[in-house]
This record gives sequence, structure tokens and C-alpha cells, in this order.
Amino acid sequence: MLRALYTAVFYLALPAVLVRLWWRGRRSPAYRQRWSERLGRVTADADSPLWIHAVSVGETVAIAPLVELLLQRHPELPILLTTMTPTGAERVQALFGERVRHCYCPWDLPHALARFHRRIRPRGLVIVETELWPNLIKSCAERQVPVLVANARLSARSARGYRRFGGLTRPMLQRLHRVVAQHHADGERFVELGLPPDRLSVSGSIKFDIEIRQEWQDAGQRLRRSWGEARPVLVAGSTHEGEDSLLFDALKTLRSRHPNLLLVLVPRHPERFDSVYQQCLDAGLAAARHSLSEPVGEAVAVYLGDTMGELMAFYAAADIAYVGGSLVPRGGHNPLEPAALGKPVLMGPEVFNFQSICDELETAGGLERVPDEAALASQLERLLSDEALRLERGEAARNFVAQNRGALERLYGEVEAMLVRAPVGARSAREK
Repeated sequence: MLRALYTAVFYLALPAVLVRLWWRGRRSPAYRQRWSERLGRVTADADSPLWIHAVSVGETVAIAPLVELLLQRHPELPILLTTMTPTGAERVQALFGERVRHCYCPWDLPHALARFHRRIRPRGLVIVETELWPNLIKSCAERQVPVLVANARLSARSARGYRRFGGLTRPMLQRLHRVVAQHHADGERFVELGLPPDRLSVSGSIKFDIEIRQEWQDAGQRLRRSWGEARPVLVAGSTHEGEDSLLFDALKTLRSRHPNLLLVLVPRHPERFDSVYQQCLDAGLAAARHSLSEPVGEAVAVYLGDTMGELMAFYAAADIAYVGGSLVPRGGHNPLEPAALGKPVLMGPEVFNFQSICDELETAGGLERVPDEAALASQLERLLSDEALRLERGEAARNFVAQNRGALERLYGEVEAMLVRAPVGARSAREK
């Protein structure tokens, strides 16, 4: 009953959803392209692919090692990667090119999902992290398509939200084939919400299995040479609205004692690139844009990383890394990316998206959490003034990542087991 009400509300809201999609296309034109795929209108696929759904850039990057492993060990296996955002689509193209197929995931509407299933006939679905939709899960169950949630995480905050809609959440979780959780606490929350305990396994986070590519290191070295190798560099990655001004204030404070300090600012969303550049100028800070290959003289205080897919190269060039979305209530982004490169990491208090990882990385000595921008400036001053401390924390961060590798192989085993049992191209009785 509750799912029927939810579905009716979604159908009623569909005109507003389409208007919002068009509106977002003002700043990101890609939102106005391929929109019919969101209604399940995709090209038919005769190969019955493994369907992997990653919402956006972060999830796509997180699942990339598993996709590479599947392509390497099962070259005959067709793979369909879906995302919800154009930036996610761009990341899929950059990482895999023509080796996988991409389309946008259909909205959680029964008719859109039925159309999608008729044309794609997936042999199984891997959902990255926690992108659970009741009609999506039910449509797979009706067609005997097993659903595995990979690298699953569920914060206490998110669990409270799901608990408020228990009539939707419990049946949805009981239809899942498997949940492979990052941590025991995540798994326990899934079980408390209705997942059968025998369908849970805990693998650790595959984010620990990040491959440090030589191209990132090489690009980082080239950037340092172009900026001036003696300059101290703070890279602020994946920042959100409201966070940039806090970093500008900290930069102004720090440059009184470290006049050559360079802030490399990498906004999370590309539609903010132009506005963040204008904020730099409004704050009285000389800025250069990476996309325009602008020179970085001594007067330049901010280098704007206004391209996609180069954050790891920027982190490789850093002395200190600040991971964004954490001084504003966005839950933070992945601290393991700079940690794997041996960089000391700073974050604000809002880290609920990576709570366990941040707790453990902080205990290991590779992460410092700060309550506000004043404390951020204070900790930056301490690290900038003490090279030995920077190197010690960076090495602690690198060791922490190295000691926690192995989740990828465990997850791969779960996906392979699902594929062995999965019927190829299953359809519901109505579609046969």
C-alpha cells in the first residue's frame, strides 16, 4: 500500500522532475541530453549484461577497480554502467571508453523500469554503496534479477531516514540477494531495518584498494614544477558552496606568515567553476585557472582546478590535503584518495558519509578533524611550520591505506557467486 502511494506521488511529481532536469540544463547542458533514457527508453541489448549502477562520480571511481577486475577476468562478460548525473557519465567514458556501455538509470517508475528491463534484460544488478529505490528492487525481483549492494554503507543518520518509512524499507531489503557492507556497523544497520542476516557479508571498503597510478605522480610533479617547487601547496578537494569562502579566509590568515602558500581549489561540481573563480577575485585573491593553462606567478594565491578527473594529480602535488564537504553539512568526501598518496589529511566535523573510515584514519594518525575554519587555519599553520610532522602524518595515512587493502577480492568473489546463480536475461511472466 505504501509503495503504491509512493509510486502515485512520483508520477504526479514527474512534470516537476522534468522541469528541474531542464532547469539544471541551464548551467550543465548535458542534463538536457539523453533524457529519454531516464524513462527507460534505451537501445535494446541482446547480450544480457551485468548491470552496475553508480550514482555519480564518487561511486563510479569507487567501483572502477571491480569493473577493471571483471573486464580482465571475464572479457566475455558485457557490462552496463548506469549513472544519474552527466559528470558520472563523463567519468565512465574517461575510465572505460568503449569497454563498457553507459546509459542513465531509469527513474523509479514501474513503466520506465519495465521498458528498461525489456530492452536490456540484465543478468544481475550491482548497486554501489546505498542507492536503493523500492520500485527498482521490486522490478528486479519480479524478473529474477539478483541485486547485490556493493561497498554498502549506511550511516546512523541515513538509517533514521529509512526507518521512518519502514513500510517501504523492509520489503525492499528483504528482496535483496546480498549486501556486502564496508563495516560491521553498516551491516548491523541494514539488518535492523529488515535485511535477513544470512544475506549480509562485511568486506571492508574497496576504496582502500585504490591503485596509485604513475601518471598521477608524474602529473603532480609537472604541476609542482610549474607552480614553483619551493612553494607550500594546500589542495582543497571536492569543495561545496559555502566552503570556499572559509578556505579563502584561512588562506589570507596563513599568507601573512607563509606568503608563498598556494591554495589549489577543486570544486566538487563543474557548474560551480565559474562562480568560484569569481569568488576568488571578489575576495581580492589573484587566481589562475587550470583549464586555461594560466601561468602561476608569485602573486597567484589560488589555482582553480576547473577540470574533471584530475583530482588525484592535484593531491599528488600537495603538501597538505583538505577534503571538502566537511566544513558544511554535506557529509564529507573520500579521505583515502590523498591518504593513499601519503598526504596528511584535514577535514571538518561533517564526515557522516565516511564516519568509520575517518575515525580509523584519525586514530592511525593520518587525519586531523577540525571543528571550524579557525581551527583549520591553526592546524594548517602547525603543519606548514613543521615538515617532520607533515611527513609523519602523511606516512601514517599511507600505511593505514596499505594495511586495509583486500576488500576488492572479497567483493569480487561475492559478485562472481551471484553471476553463477543468476539466470541470463530473465523476464517476468508478463513479458514472456
